[in-house]
Amino acid sequence: MGRLFPATNLLPHGQGDAVENFRFVWREIRAPLIIPMVRMAVWICGVMSVMLFVERVYMAVVIVCVKLLGKQRYTKYKLDAVREDLEMKGSYPVVLVQIPMFNEKEVYRLSIGAACGLSWPSDKIIIQVLDDSTDRITRALVEMECLKWMSKGVNIKYETRNNRNGYKAGAMRDGLKKIYVKDCEFVAIFDADFQPEPDFLSRTVPFLLGNPELGLVQARWRFVNSDECLMTRLQEMSLDYHFSVEQEVGSSMYSFFGFNGTAGVWRIQALMDAGGWKERTTVEDMDLAVRASLKGWKFVFVGDLSVKNELPSTFKAYRYQQHRWSCGPANLFRKMIKEIILCDKVSMWKKFHVIYAFFFVRKIVAHLVTFFFYCMVIPLSVLVPQIHLPKFVAIYIPSTITILNAICTPRSLHLVVFWILFENVMSLHRTKAAIIGLIEANRVNEWVVTEKLGNTIKQKASIKLSKKPRSLAGERIHTLEILMGIFLSYCAIYDLLFGHDHFYIYLSLQASAFFIIGFGYVGTLVSN
Repeated sequence: MGRLFPATNLLPHGQGDAVENFRFVWREIRAPLIIPMVRMAVWICGVMSVMLFVERVYMAVVIVCVKLLGKQRYTKYKLDAVREDLEMKGSYPVVLVQIPMFNEKEVYRLSIGAACGLSWPSDKIIIQVLDDSTDRITRALVEMECLKWMSKGVNIKYETRNNRNGYKAGAMRDGLKKIYVKDCEFVAIFDADFQPEPDFLSRTVPFLLGNPELGLVQARWRFVNSDECLMTRLQEMSLDYHFSVEQEVGSSMYSFFGFNGTAGVWRIQALMDAGGWKERTTVEDMDLAVRASLKGWKFVFVGDLSVKNELPSTFKAYRYQQHRWSCGPANLFRKMIKEIILCDKVSMWKKFHVIYAFFFVRKIVAHLVTFFFYCMVIPLSVLVPQIHLPKFVAIYIPSTITILNAICTPRSLHLVVFWILFENVMSLHRTKAAIIGLIEANRVNEWVVTEKLGNTIKQKASIKLSKKPRSLAGERIHTLEILMGIFLSYCAIYDLLFGHDHFYIYLSLQASAFFIIGFGYVGTLVSN
Protein backbone atom coordinates (compact mmCIF):
# COMPACT_ATOMS: atom_id res chain seq x y z
CA MET A 1 0.00 0.00 0.00
CA GLY A 2 3.06 2.20 0.13
CA ARG A 3 2.60 2.71 -3.61
CA LEU A 4 -0.37 4.93 -2.89
CA PHE A 5 2.09 7.85 -2.70
CA PRO A 6 5.12 8.45 -4.95
CA ALA A 7 8.69 8.12 -3.79
CA THR A 8 10.00 11.28 -2.17
CA ASN A 9 13.75 11.13 -2.75
CA LEU A 10 13.47 13.54 -5.70
CA LEU A 11 11.28 16.05 -3.88
CA PRO A 12 12.50 19.20 -2.12
CA HIS A 13 13.40 18.62 1.51
CA GLY A 14 10.35 20.30 3.09
CA GLN A 15 7.90 18.77 0.62
CA GLY A 16 9.47 15.34 1.03
CA ASP A 17 9.04 15.54 4.82
CA ALA A 18 5.38 16.45 4.40
CA VAL A 19 4.73 13.53 2.08
CA GLU A 20 6.61 11.14 4.39
CA ASN A 21 4.51 12.32 7.34
CA PHE A 22 1.34 11.86 5.32
CA ARG A 23 2.44 8.35 4.31
CA PHE A 24 3.19 7.52 7.94
CA VAL A 25 -0.24 8.73 9.08
CA TRP A 26 -1.89 6.75 6.28
CA ARG A 27 -0.07 3.54 7.26
CA GLU A 28 -1.03 4.04 10.90
CA ILE A 29 -4.77 4.57 10.33
CA ARG A 30 -5.24 2.28 7.33
CA ALA A 31 -5.55 -1.08 9.12
CA PRO A 32 -7.45 -0.03 12.28
CA LEU A 33 -9.71 2.63 10.69
CA ILE A 34 -9.83 2.93 6.90
CA ILE A 35 -10.13 -0.74 5.95
CA PRO A 36 -12.94 -1.53 8.46
CA MET A 37 -14.85 1.59 7.42
CA VAL A 38 -14.62 0.79 3.72
CA ARG A 39 -15.60 -2.85 4.36
CA MET A 40 -18.64 -1.72 6.32
CA ALA A 41 -19.54 0.71 3.52
CA VAL A 42 -19.26 -2.13 0.98
CA TRP A 43 -21.57 -4.28 3.09
CA ILE A 44 -24.14 -1.51 3.61
CA CYS A 45 -24.10 -0.50 -0.06
CA GLY A 46 -24.38 -4.15 -1.04
CA VAL A 47 -27.54 -4.54 1.04
CA MET A 48 -29.03 -1.36 -0.43
CA SER A 49 -28.11 -2.50 -3.95
CA VAL A 50 -29.94 -5.78 -3.41
CA MET A 51 -32.98 -3.92 -2.06
CA LEU A 52 -33.06 -1.70 -5.14
CA PHE A 53 -32.42 -4.68 -7.43
CA VAL A 54 -35.29 -6.72 -5.96
CA GLU A 55 -37.66 -3.75 -6.23
CA ARG A 56 -36.74 -3.12 -9.89
CA VAL A 57 -37.03 -6.79 -10.85
CA TYR A 58 -40.39 -7.06 -9.06
CA MET A 59 -41.73 -4.06 -10.96
CA ALA A 60 -40.37 -5.48 -14.23
CA VAL A 61 -42.19 -8.76 -13.66
CA VAL A 62 -45.43 -6.96 -12.79
CA ILE A 63 -45.28 -4.62 -15.78
CA VAL A 64 -44.55 -7.47 -18.18
CA CYS A 65 -47.58 -9.37 -16.88
CA VAL A 66 -49.73 -6.25 -17.03
CA LYS A 67 -48.69 -5.44 -20.60
CA LEU A 68 -48.87 -8.98 -21.96
CA LEU A 69 -52.24 -9.70 -20.40
CA GLY A 70 -53.62 -6.24 -21.16
CA LYS A 71 -54.49 -5.72 -17.51
CA GLN A 72 -53.67 -2.04 -17.13
CA ARG A 73 -55.98 -0.71 -14.46
CA TYR A 74 -57.45 2.03 -16.64
CA THR A 75 -58.64 -0.56 -19.18
CA LYS A 76 -60.80 -2.30 -16.56
CA TYR A 77 -63.21 0.61 -16.25
CA LYS A 78 -66.24 0.59 -18.54
CA LEU A 79 -66.59 4.17 -19.64
CA ASP A 80 -68.70 3.86 -22.79
CA ALA A 81 -71.96 4.02 -20.85
CA VAL A 82 -70.77 7.07 -18.91
CA ARG A 83 -69.76 8.89 -22.09
CA GLU A 84 -73.03 8.04 -23.83
CA ASP A 85 -74.96 9.32 -20.84
CA LEU A 86 -73.02 12.58 -20.91
CA GLU A 87 -73.68 13.11 -24.60
CA MET A 88 -77.35 12.09 -24.53
CA LYS A 89 -78.45 13.80 -21.32
CA GLY A 90 -75.92 16.59 -21.33
CA SER A 91 -75.34 16.01 -17.64
CA TYR A 92 -71.81 17.33 -17.66
CA PRO A 93 -70.29 18.14 -14.25
CA VAL A 94 -68.69 21.51 -13.60
CA VAL A 95 -64.90 21.26 -13.88
CA LEU A 96 -62.40 23.75 -12.55
CA VAL A 97 -59.09 24.00 -14.44
CA GLN A 98 -56.27 25.49 -12.36
CA ILE A 99 -53.10 26.87 -13.95
CA PRO A 100 -50.63 28.01 -11.27
CA MET A 101 -47.81 30.15 -12.61
CA PHE A 102 -44.94 32.33 -11.45
CA ASN A 103 -43.14 34.67 -13.88
CA GLU A 104 -43.88 32.32 -16.79
CA LYS A 105 -43.19 34.86 -19.52
CA GLU A 106 -42.09 32.30 -22.10
CA VAL A 107 -44.91 29.76 -21.79
CA TYR A 108 -48.03 31.42 -20.35
CA ARG A 109 -49.73 31.69 -23.75
CA LEU A 110 -49.25 27.98 -24.43
CA SER A 111 -50.87 26.77 -21.22
CA ILE A 112 -53.71 29.28 -21.18
CA GLY A 113 -54.48 28.67 -24.85
CA ALA A 114 -54.49 24.89 -24.40
CA ALA A 115 -56.75 25.08 -21.34
CA CYS A 116 -59.18 27.40 -23.10
CA GLY A 117 -59.28 24.96 -26.02
CA LEU A 118 -60.52 22.02 -23.93
CA SER A 119 -63.66 20.49 -25.44
CA TRP A 120 -66.16 20.77 -22.59
CA PRO A 121 -69.44 22.70 -22.43
CA SER A 122 -68.59 26.35 -21.89
CA ASP A 123 -71.07 26.69 -19.02
CA LYS A 124 -69.53 23.66 -17.26
CA ILE A 125 -65.91 24.70 -17.17
CA ILE A 126 -64.01 27.43 -15.32
CA ILE A 127 -60.41 28.26 -16.23
CA GLN A 128 -58.60 29.67 -13.21
CA VAL A 129 -55.21 31.29 -13.80
CA LEU A 130 -53.39 31.59 -10.46
CA ASP A 131 -50.67 34.13 -11.13
CA ASP A 132 -48.11 34.68 -8.36
CA SER A 133 -45.77 36.57 -10.67
CA THR A 134 -43.57 39.21 -9.10
CA ASP A 135 -42.54 40.66 -12.46
CA ARG A 136 -44.98 43.45 -13.32
CA ILE A 137 -44.56 43.08 -17.07
CA THR A 138 -45.22 39.34 -16.96
CA ARG A 139 -48.25 39.84 -14.73
CA ALA A 140 -49.67 42.41 -17.13
CA LEU A 141 -49.11 40.11 -20.11
CA VAL A 142 -50.83 37.19 -18.38
CA GLU A 143 -53.80 39.36 -17.44
CA MET A 144 -54.10 40.63 -21.02
CA GLU A 145 -54.06 37.04 -22.30
CA CYS A 146 -56.88 36.15 -19.91
CA LEU A 147 -58.90 39.18 -21.00
CA LYS A 148 -58.43 38.16 -24.64
CA TRP A 149 -59.93 34.72 -24.01
CA MET A 150 -62.64 36.24 -21.83
CA SER A 151 -63.69 38.42 -24.75
CA LYS A 152 -64.11 35.22 -26.80
CA GLY A 153 -66.66 33.90 -24.32
CA VAL A 154 -64.38 31.65 -22.28
CA ASN A 155 -65.18 31.50 -18.56
CA ILE A 156 -61.69 32.37 -17.37
CA LYS A 157 -60.73 33.90 -14.03
CA TYR A 158 -57.46 35.74 -13.41
CA GLU A 159 -56.46 35.48 -9.74
CA THR A 160 -53.49 37.10 -8.01
CA ARG A 161 -52.24 37.36 -4.43
CA ASN A 162 -50.35 39.99 -2.46
CA ASN A 163 -47.95 37.32 -1.18
CA ARG A 164 -46.57 33.90 -2.12
CA ASN A 165 -47.46 32.12 1.10
CA GLY A 166 -47.36 28.38 0.51
CA TYR A 167 -46.04 28.89 -3.03
CA LYS A 168 -47.92 26.67 -5.51
CA ALA A 169 -49.88 24.84 -2.80
CA GLY A 170 -50.95 28.14 -1.26
CA ALA A 171 -52.08 29.50 -4.61
CA MET A 172 -54.22 26.45 -5.42
CA ARG A 173 -55.63 26.33 -1.89
CA ASP A 174 -56.69 29.97 -2.13
CA GLY A 175 -58.09 29.33 -5.60
CA LEU A 176 -60.40 26.63 -4.28
CA LYS A 177 -61.85 29.09 -1.77
CA LYS A 178 -63.34 31.35 -4.45
CA ILE A 179 -67.11 31.59 -4.33
CA TYR A 180 -67.55 30.46 -7.94
CA VAL A 181 -65.80 27.14 -7.19
CA LYS A 182 -68.57 25.88 -4.88
CA ASP A 183 -70.44 24.19 -7.77
CA CYS A 184 -67.34 22.44 -9.18
CA GLU A 185 -67.05 18.67 -8.69
CA PHE A 186 -63.60 18.15 -10.15
CA VAL A 187 -60.41 20.14 -10.59
CA ALA A 188 -57.90 19.60 -13.39
CA ILE A 189 -54.39 20.94 -12.74
CA PHE A 190 -51.81 21.97 -15.35
CA ASP A 191 -48.45 23.61 -14.72
CA ALA A 192 -47.63 26.62 -16.86
CA ASP A 193 -45.73 24.64 -19.52
CA PHE A 194 -48.36 21.90 -19.96
CA GLN A 195 -50.54 21.79 -23.05
CA PRO A 196 -53.45 19.31 -22.80
CA GLU A 197 -55.18 18.10 -25.94
CA PRO A 198 -58.81 19.23 -26.43
CA ASP A 199 -60.18 15.79 -25.46
CA PHE A 200 -58.32 15.63 -22.14
CA LEU A 201 -61.37 16.12 -19.93
CA SER A 202 -63.56 13.74 -21.95
CA ARG A 203 -60.89 11.04 -21.46
CA THR A 204 -60.39 11.57 -17.72
CA VAL A 205 -63.55 12.87 -16.04
CA PRO A 206 -65.66 9.77 -16.98
CA PHE A 207 -63.37 7.65 -14.77
CA LEU A 208 -64.42 9.75 -11.79
CA LEU A 209 -68.10 9.90 -12.74
CA GLY A 210 -68.52 6.15 -12.99
CA ASN A 211 -66.39 5.17 -9.99
CA PRO A 212 -67.08 7.06 -6.75
CA GLU A 213 -64.09 5.43 -4.98
CA LEU A 214 -61.65 7.13 -7.35
CA GLY A 215 -60.09 10.36 -6.16
CA LEU A 216 -57.48 11.03 -8.85
CA VAL A 217 -56.92 10.37 -12.56
CA GLN A 218 -53.33 10.97 -13.67
CA ALA A 219 -52.07 11.24 -17.26
CA ARG A 220 -48.47 10.77 -18.34
CA TRP A 221 -46.16 13.46 -19.69
CA ARG A 222 -44.92 13.89 -23.27
CA PHE A 223 -41.85 16.05 -23.74
CA VAL A 224 -41.78 18.60 -26.55
CA ASN A 225 -38.09 19.44 -26.15
CA SER A 226 -36.55 16.04 -25.45
CA ASP A 227 -34.29 16.42 -28.50
CA GLU A 228 -33.05 19.88 -27.55
CA CYS A 229 -29.79 18.65 -26.00
CA LEU A 230 -28.21 15.54 -24.55
CA MET A 231 -29.35 16.44 -21.04
CA THR A 232 -33.02 16.46 -22.06
CA ARG A 233 -32.62 13.09 -23.79
CA LEU A 234 -31.21 11.62 -20.57
CA GLN A 235 -34.03 13.12 -18.51
CA GLU A 236 -36.51 11.53 -20.87
CA MET A 237 -35.01 8.09 -20.14
CA SER A 238 -35.49 8.48 -16.38
CA LEU A 239 -38.99 9.93 -16.62
CA ASP A 240 -40.17 7.36 -19.16
CA TYR A 241 -39.29 4.67 -16.62
CA HIS A 242 -41.17 6.56 -13.93
CA PHE A 243 -44.36 6.71 -16.00
CA SER A 244 -44.15 3.44 -17.90
CA VAL A 245 -43.22 1.31 -14.89
CA GLU A 246 -43.48 2.99 -11.48
CA GLN A 247 -46.79 4.77 -12.10
CA GLU A 248 -48.30 1.85 -14.01
CA VAL A 249 -47.34 -0.70 -11.34
CA GLY A 250 -48.59 1.54 -8.54
CA SER A 251 -51.90 2.05 -10.31
CA SER A 252 -52.42 -1.58 -11.28
CA MET A 253 -51.31 -3.23 -8.04
CA TYR A 254 -52.10 -0.78 -5.24
CA SER A 255 -54.35 1.93 -6.73
CA PHE A 256 -51.72 4.31 -5.36
CA PHE A 257 -48.88 6.38 -6.79
CA GLY A 258 -47.53 9.85 -6.19
CA PHE A 259 -49.49 12.64 -7.86
CA ASN A 260 -47.18 14.42 -10.29
CA GLY A 261 -48.56 17.84 -9.45
CA THR A 262 -49.92 18.41 -12.95
CA ALA A 263 -51.76 16.72 -15.84
CA GLY A 264 -54.22 15.17 -13.42
CA VAL A 265 -57.87 15.53 -12.37
CA TRP A 266 -58.89 15.41 -8.71
CA ARG A 267 -62.31 14.83 -7.21
CA ILE A 268 -62.62 17.93 -5.06
CA GLN A 269 -64.33 15.91 -2.33
CA ALA A 270 -61.26 13.63 -2.13
CA LEU A 271 -58.94 16.62 -2.06
CA MET A 272 -60.83 18.22 0.80
CA ASP A 273 -61.24 14.92 2.65
CA ALA A 274 -57.45 14.59 2.66
CA GLY A 275 -57.08 18.01 4.31
CA GLY A 276 -56.51 20.11 1.20
CA TRP A 277 -53.25 21.57 0.00
CA LYS A 278 -50.44 21.90 2.55
CA GLU A 279 -47.07 23.59 2.14
CA ARG A 280 -45.15 21.69 4.83
CA THR A 281 -42.80 20.18 2.21
CA THR A 282 -41.66 21.08 -1.31
CA VAL A 283 -43.66 18.14 -2.74
CA GLU A 284 -47.16 19.31 -1.91
CA ASP A 285 -48.54 17.08 -4.68
CA MET A 286 -47.05 13.90 -3.20
CA ASP A 287 -48.15 14.99 0.26
CA LEU A 288 -51.74 15.34 -0.93
CA ALA A 289 -51.65 11.96 -2.69
CA VAL A 290 -50.39 10.11 0.39
CA ARG A 291 -52.96 11.74 2.67
CA ALA A 292 -55.81 11.01 0.24
CA SER A 293 -54.67 7.40 -0.07
CA LEU A 294 -54.69 7.01 3.71
CA LYS A 295 -58.31 8.19 3.66
CA GLY A 296 -59.16 5.25 1.40
CA TRP A 297 -59.31 7.03 -1.97
CA LYS A 298 -58.01 5.17 -5.02
CA PHE A 299 -56.04 6.50 -7.98
CA VAL A 300 -55.81 5.45 -11.62
CA PHE A 301 -52.99 6.17 -14.07
CA VAL A 302 -54.06 6.47 -17.71
CA GLY A 303 -50.97 5.38 -19.59
CA ASP A 304 -52.30 6.01 -23.10
CA LEU A 305 -53.14 9.65 -22.39
CA SER A 306 -50.25 12.09 -22.50
CA VAL A 307 -49.91 15.85 -22.05
CA LYS A 308 -47.22 17.88 -23.77
CA ASN A 309 -44.79 19.73 -21.53
CA GLU A 310 -41.22 20.99 -21.35
CA LEU A 311 -38.16 19.46 -19.71
CA PRO A 312 -35.69 21.80 -17.96
CA SER A 313 -32.92 22.28 -20.51
CA THR A 314 -30.46 24.30 -18.44
CA PHE A 315 -28.38 22.55 -15.80
CA LYS A 316 -29.17 25.24 -13.23
CA ALA A 317 -32.93 24.71 -13.61
CA TYR A 318 -32.56 20.92 -13.57
CA ARG A 319 -30.35 20.99 -10.47
CA TYR A 320 -32.90 23.06 -8.52
CA GLN A 321 -35.72 20.78 -9.68
CA GLN A 322 -33.86 17.66 -8.59
CA HIS A 323 -33.09 19.20 -5.20
CA ARG A 324 -36.80 19.80 -4.66
CA TRP A 325 -37.79 16.37 -5.97
CA SER A 326 -35.24 14.61 -3.73
CA CYS A 327 -35.42 16.71 -0.58
CA GLY A 328 -39.22 16.92 -0.47
CA PRO A 329 -40.01 13.16 -0.50
CA ALA A 330 -37.39 12.43 2.16
CA ASN A 331 -38.79 15.17 4.37
CA LEU A 332 -42.37 13.99 3.76
CA PHE A 333 -41.31 10.44 4.70
CA ARG A 334 -39.96 11.77 7.99
CA LYS A 335 -43.19 13.65 8.70
CA MET A 336 -45.67 10.94 7.68
CA ILE A 337 -44.16 7.56 8.57
CA LYS A 338 -45.92 7.41 11.93
CA GLU A 339 -49.24 8.48 10.40
CA ILE A 340 -48.92 5.81 7.70
CA ILE A 341 -48.13 3.07 10.23
CA LEU A 342 -51.07 3.99 12.49
CA CYS A 343 -53.60 4.41 9.67
CA ASP A 344 -56.45 1.87 9.91
CA LYS A 345 -58.20 2.62 6.62
CA VAL A 346 -55.71 0.86 4.32
CA SER A 347 -54.33 -2.67 4.30
CA MET A 348 -50.96 -3.70 5.70
CA TRP A 349 -49.87 -4.61 2.18
CA LYS A 350 -50.57 -1.10 0.93
CA LYS A 351 -48.86 0.51 3.94
CA PHE A 352 -45.81 -1.69 3.35
CA HIS A 353 -45.73 -0.60 -0.29
CA VAL A 354 -45.94 3.10 0.60
CA ILE A 355 -43.32 2.96 3.38
CA TYR A 356 -40.83 0.48 1.95
CA ALA A 357 -41.08 0.65 -1.84
CA PHE A 358 -42.53 4.09 -2.60
CA PHE A 359 -40.58 6.09 -0.02
CA PHE A 360 -37.61 4.16 1.40
CA VAL A 361 -36.26 2.30 -1.62
CA ARG A 362 -37.14 4.71 -4.45
CA LYS A 363 -36.78 8.07 -2.71
CA ILE A 364 -33.89 7.41 -0.31
CA VAL A 365 -32.00 4.17 -0.95
CA ALA A 366 -31.80 4.74 -4.72
CA HIS A 367 -30.02 8.09 -4.21
CA LEU A 368 -27.72 6.94 -1.41
CA VAL A 369 -26.48 3.77 -3.09
CA THR A 370 -25.93 5.48 -6.44
CA PHE A 371 -23.65 8.13 -4.99
CA PHE A 372 -21.90 6.38 -2.12
CA PHE A 373 -21.30 3.05 -3.88
CA TYR A 374 -20.52 4.07 -7.45
CA CYS A 375 -18.85 7.41 -6.71
CA MET A 376 -17.16 6.75 -3.34
CA VAL A 377 -16.85 3.08 -2.35
CA ILE A 378 -15.71 1.72 -5.72
CA PRO A 379 -12.99 4.39 -6.08
CA LEU A 380 -11.86 3.85 -2.47
CA SER A 381 -11.64 0.10 -3.05
CA VAL A 382 -9.02 0.86 -5.70
CA LEU A 383 -6.89 2.68 -3.12
CA VAL A 384 -7.39 -0.04 -0.53
CA PRO A 385 -6.61 -3.35 -2.30
CA GLN A 386 -7.54 -5.36 0.82
CA ILE A 387 -11.18 -4.60 -0.02
CA HIS A 388 -12.90 -7.11 -2.30
CA LEU A 389 -15.95 -6.06 -4.29
CA PRO A 390 -18.30 -8.93 -5.17
CA LYS A 391 -18.96 -8.92 -8.92
CA PHE A 392 -22.63 -9.56 -8.27
CA VAL A 393 -22.93 -6.22 -6.49
CA ALA A 394 -20.41 -4.23 -8.51
CA ILE A 395 -21.34 -5.41 -12.01
CA TYR A 396 -24.40 -7.62 -12.38
CA ILE A 397 -26.86 -5.67 -10.22
CA PRO A 398 -26.16 -2.22 -11.74
CA SER A 399 -26.17 -3.71 -15.25
CA THR A 400 -29.59 -5.25 -14.69
CA ILE A 401 -31.02 -2.06 -13.20
CA THR A 402 -29.64 -0.04 -16.11
CA ILE A 403 -31.13 -2.36 -18.73
CA LEU A 404 -34.55 -2.34 -17.03
CA ASN A 405 -34.54 1.45 -17.04
CA ALA A 406 -33.18 1.97 -20.55
CA ILE A 407 -35.61 -0.31 -22.38
CA CYS A 408 -38.44 2.08 -21.51
CA THR A 409 -36.93 4.54 -24.03
CA PRO A 410 -35.82 2.34 -26.95
CA ARG A 411 -34.83 5.27 -29.13
CA SER A 412 -32.15 6.25 -26.61
CA LEU A 413 -30.58 2.84 -25.94
CA HIS A 414 -27.37 3.99 -27.61
CA LEU A 415 -27.07 6.72 -24.95
CA VAL A 416 -27.16 4.33 -22.01
CA VAL A 417 -23.51 4.92 -21.04
CA PHE A 418 -24.07 8.68 -20.98
CA TRP A 419 -27.22 8.12 -18.93
CA ILE A 420 -25.30 6.08 -16.32
CA LEU A 421 -22.55 8.70 -15.99
CA PHE A 422 -25.04 11.58 -15.83
CA GLU A 423 -27.22 9.88 -13.23
CA ASN A 424 -24.16 9.19 -11.07
CA VAL A 425 -23.22 12.87 -11.20
CA MET A 426 -26.77 13.94 -10.32
CA SER A 427 -26.77 11.46 -7.42
CA LEU A 428 -24.37 13.86 -5.67
CA HIS A 429 -27.11 16.51 -5.53
CA ARG A 430 -29.94 14.06 -4.92
CA THR A 431 -28.14 12.40 -2.01
CA LYS A 432 -27.34 15.75 -0.44
CA ALA A 433 -30.97 16.84 -0.86
CA ALA A 434 -32.34 13.58 0.57
CA ILE A 435 -30.13 13.91 3.65
CA ILE A 436 -31.24 17.54 4.08
CA GLY A 437 -34.86 16.36 3.93
CA LEU A 438 -34.34 13.55 6.44
CA ILE A 439 -32.65 15.74 9.04
CA GLU A 440 -34.61 18.92 8.15
CA ALA A 441 -31.47 20.97 7.67
CA ASN A 442 -31.14 24.30 5.87
CA ARG A 443 -32.71 24.48 2.39
CA VAL A 444 -35.27 21.84 3.38
CA ASN A 445 -38.09 24.17 2.27
CA GLU A 446 -36.22 25.87 -0.55
CA TRP A 447 -38.53 26.40 -3.52
CA VAL A 448 -37.07 27.60 -6.82
CA VAL A 449 -39.54 27.52 -9.72
CA THR A 450 -38.17 25.48 -12.62
CA GLU A 451 -37.30 27.86 -15.45
CA LYS A 452 -39.15 27.23 -18.72
CA LEU A 453 -37.79 28.51 -22.00
CA GLY A 454 -40.66 27.70 -24.36
CA ASN A 455 -39.61 28.68 -27.88
CA THR A 456 -36.95 31.09 -26.63
CA ILE A 457 -33.98 28.97 -27.70
CA LYS A 458 -35.33 28.38 -31.22
CA GLN A 459 -36.18 32.06 -31.66
CA LYS A 460 -32.76 33.24 -30.51
CA ALA A 461 -31.04 30.63 -32.62
CA SER A 462 -32.84 31.84 -35.74
CA ILE A 463 -32.00 35.47 -35.02
CA LYS A 464 -28.39 35.11 -33.88
CA LEU A 465 -27.26 31.80 -35.29
CA SER A 466 -23.57 32.68 -35.32
CA LYS A 467 -23.37 34.27 -31.89
CA LYS A 468 -22.38 31.92 -29.07
CA PRO A 469 -24.55 32.08 -25.96
CA ARG A 470 -22.96 33.61 -22.92
CA SER A 471 -23.30 32.90 -19.23
CA LEU A 472 -21.63 34.14 -16.09
CA ALA A 473 -18.55 32.12 -15.12
CA GLY A 474 -19.83 31.81 -11.57
CA GLU A 475 -23.00 30.15 -12.82
CA ARG A 476 -21.12 27.63 -14.93
CA ILE A 477 -18.50 26.50 -12.41
CA HIS A 478 -19.68 23.84 -9.96
CA THR A 479 -17.08 23.20 -7.27
CA LEU A 480 -18.41 19.91 -5.88
CA GLU A 481 -18.43 18.28 -9.30
CA ILE A 482 -14.88 19.45 -10.01
CA LEU A 483 -13.61 18.12 -6.67
CA MET A 484 -15.28 14.77 -7.37
CA GLY A 485 -13.68 14.75 -10.81
CA ILE A 486 -10.23 15.28 -9.27
CA PHE A 487 -10.80 12.48 -6.75
CA LEU A 488 -11.99 10.02 -9.38
CA SER A 489 -9.16 10.98 -11.73
CA TYR A 490 -6.60 10.21 -9.03
CA CYS A 491 -8.24 6.84 -8.36
CA ALA A 492 -8.31 6.06 -12.08
CA ILE A 493 -4.59 6.85 -12.48
CA TYR A 494 -3.70 4.79 -9.41
CA ASP A 495 -5.72 1.82 -10.68
CA LEU A 496 -4.08 2.10 -14.11
CA LEU A 497 -0.62 1.97 -12.53
CA PHE A 498 -1.14 -0.53 -9.72
CA GLY A 499 -4.64 -2.06 -9.95
CA HIS A 500 -5.82 -5.36 -11.39
CA ASP A 501 -9.59 -4.95 -11.85
CA HIS A 502 -9.58 -2.43 -14.75
CA PHE A 503 -11.79 -0.05 -12.78
CA TYR A 504 -9.77 2.79 -14.30
CA ILE A 505 -11.95 2.60 -17.44
CA TYR A 506 -15.11 3.37 -15.48
CA LEU A 507 -13.38 5.82 -13.14
CA SER A 508 -11.88 7.86 -15.95
CA LEU A 509 -15.21 8.09 -17.76
CA GLN A 510 -17.02 9.06 -14.56
CA ALA A 511 -14.35 11.66 -13.75
CA SER A 512 -14.82 13.13 -17.24
CA ALA A 513 -18.57 13.39 -16.65
CA PHE A 514 -17.99 15.24 -13.36
CA PHE A 515 -15.58 17.64 -15.08
CA ILE A 516 -17.92 18.29 -18.03
CA ILE A 517 -20.78 19.15 -15.71
CA GLY A 518 -18.47 20.88 -13.22
CA PHE A 519 -17.34 23.33 -15.89
CA GLY A 520 -20.89 23.87 -17.16
CA TYR A 521 -20.68 22.11 -20.52
CA VAL A 522 -24.04 20.39 -20.26
CA GLY A 523 -27.58 21.39 -21.13
CA THR A 524 -28.67 24.46 -23.04
CA LEU A 525 -26.64 27.62 -22.54
CA VAL A 526 -28.68 30.81 -22.66
CA SER A 527 -27.49 34.39 -22.84
CA ASN A 528 -28.03 36.59 -19.84
